[in-house]
Amino acid sequence: MEPQSWPEPDPVVARAVRAKNYGRQVPLPVAVRDRLGELFPDEEFAAAFGKTGPAGWSPGRLALVTVFQMAENLTDRQAAEAVRDRLSWAYALGLELTDTGFDFTVLSQFRTRVVGHGLEEKVLDLLLARLKEQGLVGAGGKQRTDSTHIVSAVRDLNRLELAGESVRAAVEALTVAAPHWVADVLDVPGWSRRYDTRIDTWRMPSSAIKRDQLALTYARDGFALLSAVYDPRSEPWLRELPAVQALRTVLLQNYTRTTARGRREVVARRARAEEGGDGLPPGRIASPYDLDTRWSAKRDTFWNGFKLHVSESCTDAPEKQRTAPNLITNVTTTASTVPDTKALDGIHQQLQRRDLLPGEHYLDSGYPSADLIVKSRQTYGIALITPVLLDQSRQAREKAGFQADAFTIDWKHQQVTCPQGQASSSWSPCTQHGHPMIVVAFTKPTCGPCPVRKLCTTSRRGFRQLTLNPRPLTEALRTARAEQADRDWQDAYALRSGVEGTIRQTLAVTDSRRARYRSLAKTHLEHVHSAVALNLIRLNAWWNDKPLDRRHTSHLARLELTLAA
Repeated sequence: MEPQSWPEPDPVVARAVRAKNYGRQVPLPVAVRDRLGELFPDEEFAAAFGKTGPAGWSPGRLALVTVFQMAENLTDRQAAEAVRDRLSWAYALGLELTDTGFDFTVLSQFRTRVVGHGLEEKVLDLLLARLKEQGLVGAGGKQRTDSTHIVSAVRDLNRLELAGESVRAAVEALTVAAPHWVADVLDVPGWSRRYDTRIDTWRMPSSAIKRDQLALTYARDGFALLSAVYDPRSEPWLRELPAVQALRTVLLQNYTRTTARGRREVVARRARAEEGGDGLPPGRIASPYDLDTRWSAKRDTFWNGFKLHVSESCTDAPEKQRTAPNLITNVTTTASTVPDTKALDGIHQQLQRRDLLPGEHYLDSGYPSADLIVKSRQTYGIALITPVLLDQSRQAREKAGFQADAFTIDWKHQQVTCPQGQASSSWSPCTQHGHPMIVVAFTKPTCGPCPVRKLCTTSRRGFRQLTLNPRPLTEALRTARAEQADRDWQDAYALRSGVEGTIRQTLAVTDSRRARYRSLAKTHLEHVHSAVALNLIRLNAWWNDKPLDRRHTSHLARLELTLAA
């Protein structure tokens, strides 16, 4: 790839586009080229391409094609046809009327190169940098973030199907990579009868005993296959095949292998702790074809895939007074098992890298912790506008008695005074679950004769004990809990709810609920291109003074309005 500037739109194409859209709003690709010019220069992708060899298609223009593809929810084949057939796309890409475009497989090769060189964020970085120059986004101000679940691009497998399919995938990979080795090591006809078709395409035994027997058969086949692969006489590179490594991990996570008397090998399925076993490891592989996807649950939703976090700029100013549309400033894709609170610091790091840190960040209750509230303020200068977890003590749940906030803390002298004016007797710093904490206790002689002891504690020990965070975290929690009880804070926090409309738009426009590609990196690349596509759609509406209405009206509601009219 030799970086070159994009050609100006072909005059013939330009005249045809203007003629076809006379008196109408110009198509999105035309508006993007007219307003933003060469949005993704080839030089920005040079690291992913060699300087010698056959000439390739412009990576900058392939990136723009991928964004348009997401904006219209097209397949690779449809996107390649649009490059050849649509005048608006040819105008945006600077192609001549006779240009034949490229084969649709080029898009897959392009994504692989981008992911392989860590350039997933490049298109969003370039767009936001251009918008910063135009004053449409910037640091400070307000932003909001929310997450949603993403279903992976692989089939859902139960534990039995996973074991069998992992063996089958390894056999398939070895057959392609080393067919002569497979013919020498395996009983090809016997293995072919068990693994010639996908495991999930035929009905599993209805009997639990037979299912257990089949699971052990898969395990023994898998261990036998790995023993042959790791035999010193086998080629070492066979062990590095991804399917072999996936099989090794699946067997380790789901089975145990021990040696009994007489050196007899015993293979058994791992059982859950509630079933009397030693438990299953957390975060287990869910598919041999996508090692990043994981099963997860959130309230009533149970899915196999990932989690998408979307951040956007926002304002509480009236529509007519806004100087810029709400624009997506960051997307983060994580494993489905990663809690929201673990993703927040990474989101702030990405925004800091783009010099787009907000002054106020609106979040739901799944994101904050006392540590993050303090860290966000001290490290990034961000005020988290978010409801925090309330006091979970018995007194707080029953709304009776003395809660922790009723106690006065003297940090200097390391002493706590109860509502009755009695001082604590001990102050013990400790570590709980890897976090520094402070345990404060009163004495039984102090609490025993207290006339309101039942309002304070019902402990059999007869005295009250408090567990405190370090001072900055405790004060941050107390301040946040006091603020969120205020009506004005609740009115201001209503601004956060708008991000749910953005999540819905993301899913409706780009069909992102189900990932297009396998692996976390490629799924994140899809989300980045989808974010750029949504930003361009919003900008086009803004440029034409037609703000998007993202409010959802059900079919029943539309019918009701029709009948009323």
